[in-house]
Amino acid sequence: MNIDLLRRLTEAHGVPSMEDAIRDIVREELSGICEFSTDTMGNLHCVRNRGGSKKLMIAAHMDEIGFMVKFIDDKGFLRLQPLGGWDPNQMASQRVFVHTKNGVLNGVLMASRKPKHMLTPEEASKSVAIENFFVDVGLSGDEARAQVSLGDMVTMNRTLQTMGKLATCKSMDDRAAVYVMIEAMKAASNPQVEVHGIATVQEEIGLRGATAAGWAIKPDICVAIDVTLANDIPGIPEQDHVTKLGEGTAIKIMDSSLICHPKVVSHFRTLAEQHGIKYQIEILPAGGTDAGGVQRLHGGIPSFTLSIPTRYIHTVNETVHMDDMDASVALLAKYIDDAHNGDYTYR
Repeated sequence: MNIDLLRRLTEAHGVPSMEDAIRDIVREELSGICEFSTDTMGNLHCVRNRGGSKKLMIAAHMDEIGFMVKFIDDKGFLRLQPLGGWDPNQMASQRVFVHTKNGVLNGVLMASRKPKHMLTPEEASKSVAIENFFVDVGLSGDEARAQVSLGDMVTMNRTLQTMGKLATCKSMDDRAAVYVMIEAMKAASNPQVEVHGIATVQEEIGLRGATAAGWAIKPDICVAIDVTLANDIPGIPEQDHVTKLGEGTAIKIMDSSLICHPKVVSHFRTLAEQHGIKYQIEILPAGGTDAGGVQRLHGGIPSFTLSIPTRYIHTVNETVHMDDMDASVALLAKYIDDAHNGDYTYR
């Protein structure tokens, strides 16, 4: 497990349409292995083995959930436009970065709510709506307007920490998958297919980057890499766990964006069993991945998602197990080397 690479990826900052810092890391890591181009959307195309027998598209999205500034009031408080699926119960009392053209400002993300000491029982029982959150950057209205522009990116101020074999940070969704894509493209020994590793943009607001890239590439196969729910925590029934940390990489059967191609699912299961790679089966009742944006293009493309079990998704404490990360890299690398043997046609 290359924890330093995972740290660099998760501690980098990039909300939808502003993924520049992550794109630079991917290009640096795959330099000498791939040829690169960046499309109009901002997707980074990393191509290995140009001219292979088929086109394999691997998609992992660079963007994280966050915010952009939509209003600055006369007292200097910033109002926010959410980018991605936030649960307001997980947003309160966080430290944030406001990314301006002249550098980063520290801020605190707070809710328009009385202190605990002043709340009535009825007020204390109510949740706060997203629109009632603001950022305090410690500036007056004039100072804030001079330094902050509408549309500036706001991200969470968190660093990676390890806890035994677990690693936690903001933006494991989906930097853990970007990590897996990078390491698997390095580890694949002899791919026969033309591998298009796409670090995609704007997944959190509708699978937009992958759909554009998939249209341009017209791949024969699409494999998305993403996190999935690991609800193996107190208070959630076992039938709702979806996956569990430490039980291996997750071979997805379906989510709300796609039913994975059954023959690709079978191919991944066969490879995992042949090579002794620990895996679990994932059926996700809600949520989607880049594969869902590619599957329906060009009359249909065999599509699949390999998932990394993750606790506390869409919070600042997204948490993965290092063994699951290693298993995901190993299985994806084996698939890259064996993808030319896949026959996903129906008769």
